Amino acid sequence: MIISRTPLRISFFGGGTDYPAFYEEHGGAVLSTSINKYSYVICRYLPPFFDYKYLIRFTKRQETQTIAEIEHLPVRECLNFVDLNNRGVEIQHNADLPAMSGLGSSSAFTVGLLNALYALKGQLVTKRQLALEAIHIEQDIIKENVGSQDQTTAAFGGLNMIEFGGRRKIWVQPITLEQTKINFLQGHLMLFFTGFPRNASEIAAEQIKRTPEKTKELKAMRDMVAEAVTILNRTEDGYDDFGKLMHQAWMIKRSLTERITSPLIDEIYEAAIGAGALGGKLLGAGGGGFMLLFVRPETRHKVREKLNKLLYVPFNFHDLGSQIVYYAPEQNY
Repeated sequence: MIISRTPLRISFFGGGTDYPAFYEEHGGAVLSTSINKYSYVICRYLPPFFDYKYLIRFTKRQETQTIAEIEHLPVRECLNFVDLNNRGVEIQHNADLPAMSGLGSSSAFTVGLLNALYALKGQLVTKRQLALEAIHIEQDIIKENVGSQDQTTAAFGGLNMIEFGGRRKIWVQPITLEQTKINFLQGHLMLFFTGFPRNASEIAAEQIKRTPEKTKELKAMRDMVAEAVTILNRTEDGYDDFGKLMHQAWMIKRSLTERITSPLIDEIYEAAIGAGALGGKLLGAGGGGFMLLFVRPETRHKVREKLNKLLYVPFNFHDLGSQIVYYAPEQNY
């Protein structure tokens, strides 16, 4: 039996420039970090006692004789991609936070499943291979409306500036800050669940479609990544500028398509700003999910009181990417 643990992520700057439709021509960049909320994949070779070959447990339980019958697309295509020599397998998924909420959970699952399947075969793969193969499966095989940062952050882990485009496709540069600065930054971040998005995939599809006419805005969002890194390299008393830059980035992002935000999301954001938040953003494609806010520690209680109808989710940064956290040798029959 194999258990993989893969972190979810929050993205600070550059989201939207990680779509191939943009970065293959202009180059993209994001600043993001993995967090201590995880996607778990449990898998094992299926013992030879059942009248089915594949047992998949996701939002429902499915038993099939062939890979082609599996309804869960990432599971089906990962099994096709990682050849298990026609052996039956059982796969189960659990997660700390809900899917479709802006934290990269779908890509974390794909990365974690690939990692687990390779481990089941006794193969060790690099973080870069996991990221590139997950990108290939999601974008080229399944043809999902996803960018390339979620898979990369899930595979590599840590606080990184990630650049997209060029011959290497992805380039991961860790942001090496003193722990006191990391703690200071984390102490200014608050995460609230606003509710499930109604049509995240459709929102992402529209954003991709409108990429050619939003080049100016996306370039501005990309350039904010380097500006944010410069702020992080300052002393902590200049970190308010990080929050203010998040506000500027959100103002640009919400203009990419009218479906990214909603009157309810705008009301929540304005309430947070009114209570003392310096900036923030809706994570993911938009329409709902988690909102990240930058708040001075002395005003956090005011923001929590103002947003008391929303679920507040504490978190910390996580330094590691997808890991195999449990391995038990295969039983002989």
